[in-house]
Amino acid sequence: MKAEIITIGDEILIGQIVDTNSQWLGQRLNEIGVSIYQITSIQDDKEHIVKAVEEAEQNADIVIMTGGLGPTKDDITKLTLTEYFDDELTYHKEIENHIKHLFGRIKYKFTDMDLQQAMLPSKATILKNHLGTASGMWFERNNKVFISLPGVPNEMKGLIATSVLPILREKFHLPFIMHKTLHTYGLGESRVSERLTDFEHSLPDSIKLAYLPSYGRVRLRLTARGVEEKPLKSNLDEKVTQLKDLVKDIYVGEEENTSIERSLNELLSIRKLTLSMAESCTGGNISKMITSIPGASNFLKGALVAYNAEVKTKLLGVEEELITTHSVVSREVAMDMALRCQKLFATDYAVATTGNAGPTTDETDKTVGVVIIGIASPSGVYAEEFFFGKPRAKVIERASVKALELLRKEILKNSVNSLSD
Repeated sequence: MKAEIITIGDEILIGQIVDTNSQWLGQRLNEIGVSIYQITSIQDDKEHIVKAVEEAEQNADIVIMTGGLGPTKDDITKLTLTEYFDDELTYHKEIENHIKHLFGRIKYKFTDMDLQQAMLPSKATILKNHLGTASGMWFERNNKVFISLPGVPNEMKGLIATSVLPILREKFHLPFIMHKTLHTYGLGESRVSERLTDFEHSLPDSIKLAYLPSYGRVRLRLTARGVEEKPLKSNLDEKVTQLKDLVKDIYVGEEENTSIERSLNELLSIRKLTLSMAESCTGGNISKMITSIPGASNFLKGALVAYNAEVKTKLLGVEEELITTHSVVSREVAMDMALRCQKLFATDYAVATTGNAGPTTDETDKTVGVVIIGIASPSGVYAEEFFFGKPRAKVIERASVKALELLRKEILKNSVNSLSD
């Protein structure tokens, strides 16, 4: 079963608003076994709407449109679809009363323009919008379903949850679609792919593996499709176990809400450890990542953005001679920053970064893209040098992720060592 999503509105095409409807719709449809064939964004234009619907009718079993159902002249979706299905508008007293009730609650005057919202196609099944004035419309032709919904996100979501999904489940015999997503850090997409070549070849036709890379991390999504739920789930679980074993050294967790920062949050909180940061080239980005997860106050004592040498020496206490001898971008300075940060905030662990994010370099012998990360722990301090290339935003993001990755490995290593002592 395939669906196409069509978002209608000039405001999307000119970048005035972001289309979040399609993402949410895709997730909800996928959950009930409907695959998304295509997502299309089009203008508030009659010819464009007709062309998009005609093409979608050829490609998909279900066509879902959002937007263009308001009472103003530029909202032409309802009139266009009425003509497309060789239909006519008819008056719906129930919808008028509903709109008047909504307006009465907020003391808003009902006008003739608002009355147009009660004029709806006679051939359509009307989907009552409990959160707004624009009703949804459900058309059927040639065993295809066409659904038109308001573009306002909360109204669209309400109609999908209360009307569209229940009807689709009842009308169609839908397959089961299951996903499992594993999060990995520290190895690029091509390297991960090389490692998983034999695993991919062993997958049955019902299970597919997708690589979803971003800076410093790769998500591995296994998708299973089939008509019988239990054997499908069993096969998927088996492959997830195999996949975890193959990436155990870079694996940090499952599903969409798992990230390196969330993993660290749980790790530090459970072990009752404390953390501090001294950031230079990352400019506070590591602190931002850590504090983006609720519960950071359980372990984070503080952070310092020591962006230039003067702050490194005066606030952190890094020796000027150390900077002069080795340069500000060096392992020696990164380690000293980490140790002094650990002492300043009295924490179990401290992370420090120094480097050249670009686009130009400081007066050092290091090129743009070089970042050195220092980690101080109860067992000592070390630093590693990395080259993250360009541009500046990529360097900062990759350095931040790598710093958290190194921190996580150090905590786990020390935990293992303490158990063996």
